[in-house]
Amino acid sequence: MRTTSILLPLLLAATPAVAQPVPQLPPQLTDPATARAMTDAMQGVSQALLDMRVGEVKAAIEGRAATPEKRMTVRDVARRDDPDFDRHLQQKIANVGPTVQRSMNAANQALPAIMQSLAQAQQALERAVANLPDPTYPRR
Repeated sequence: MRTTSILLPLLLAATPAVAQPVPQLPPQLTDPATARAMTDAMQGVSQALLDMRVGEVKAAIEGRAATPEKRMTVRDVARRDDPDFDRHLQQKIANVGPTVQRSMNAANQALPAIMQSLAQAQQALERAVANLPDPTYPRR
């Protein structure tokens, strides 16, 4: 009877700690549709960046007047080194979606351990601050 009267309050007190949900990222971040949407957005941004004209800027940096090269774009500069630049870029962007999804899943799995470590760090900081001397205490 004594052990029951001692263990029952302990079990009831521990129940809220056990019932806490495991921290996770919002489902929108781990959804494959989000990764696809990010890939599509990156595709649009990259196309806009590649179509930006840099010929006049290049001529200005070199200290000369812009010639017919003033229509040169970032894409044209990139194609000089890699003739298949557009295809390679599309492949790289297509691979970003699955990589982002794997990263989010890994972050989601690591989140409970991260939260536990942060809680431990917070407790350690609170203990350290509690041991600091009181600045208003008179010195002798």
